[in-house]
Amino acid sequence: MTHRTPLPRCRIELPRIYEEYLIYYEQIKQASSTQVKMVRAVLAPFHDYLEKSQIHLCSLKIEHLDAFLAKFHERFAPGTCAVYRGYLRGFLSYLYHQRAILHTDLAPLVVGPPMFARAKPPKFLRPHEVQWLLDSLQVSSPKELRTYAMVHLAYFMGLRPQEITLITLDDIAFSEAKLTLRSRKNNRPLKLPLPEEVLKAIAAYVIGGRPKSKNRTLFLTLIAPRGPMSPSRVSGDIAQAMRKAGLESSAYWLRHTYAQNLLEAGASLYEIKEMLGHDTIESTRQYLHIHISLMRKVLLDEPL
Repeated sequence: MTHRTPLPRCRIELPRIYEEYLIYYEQIKQASSTQVKMVRAVLAPFHDYLEKSQIHLCSLKIEHLDAFLAKFHERFAPGTCAVYRGYLRGFLSYLYHQRAILHTDLAPLVVGPPMFARAKPPKFLRPHEVQWLLDSLQVSSPKELRTYAMVHLAYFMGLRPQEITLITLDDIAFSEAKLTLRSRKNNRPLKLPLPEEVLKAIAAYVIGGRPKSKNRTLFLTLIAPRGPMSPSRVSGDIAQAMRKAGLESSAYWLRHTYAQNLLEAGASLYEIKEMLGHDTIESTRQYLHIHISLMRKVLLDEPL
């Protein structure tokens, strides 16, 4: 049975550094109030542990984190523990990178047991499934035009839902067919060519589906006050389109498929790393599934 951290019935007031991080998290991640509450529900017991143990944040060590997590995780299933470790990693990364409170970046050291840390092969779509999805997309309403454009960005450019939400009209050079990604997970902005299919999909949405607004964010909600979409909303709309095509898959399958297409096209691991916006080669290496077509060619001498 999976256990979840109960949401607090009332707001848990935390010291200033925690409250500032929650504001930062909400703004950077465009997180919902529920997500912020979940992060708060992890940080509150973490603060209690440090206070009772008389440990200051600036003197935090991995041993302290291990001791806290060992006790905190007792009530939860492995999958839930992985989510909560992610919340704690985000806070630790903030303390190191944004506030310089920690002298060592402890975030990468917060990992689960080996049996849970092994990366699962990413799931991706086969060519005929991609065709099913693209053929099933409708463009008769503003929402459908918006989804049409988002699916194209996810499949043809491998963008994360978070990256899709951050695109602005100023990032798109229609005459040059270029897209500038200013905020990536690896903190390295990148200018990418816009495939013709993606350029047309974006243009169709801007002309026929995007609400009139002074907000420069590309993808807006369709209900007033028509602000930027959240990553979860992008993921949900794409997943809904995939279900309509008979595909029980998520938005990230399109990103995985993009990586596979790059591999099949002969791109190097470094090139795929840069296109995906990964921090390290190891992230990319774990991200890629076995290239079945290439394996059959090498082992069985079958034509690709």
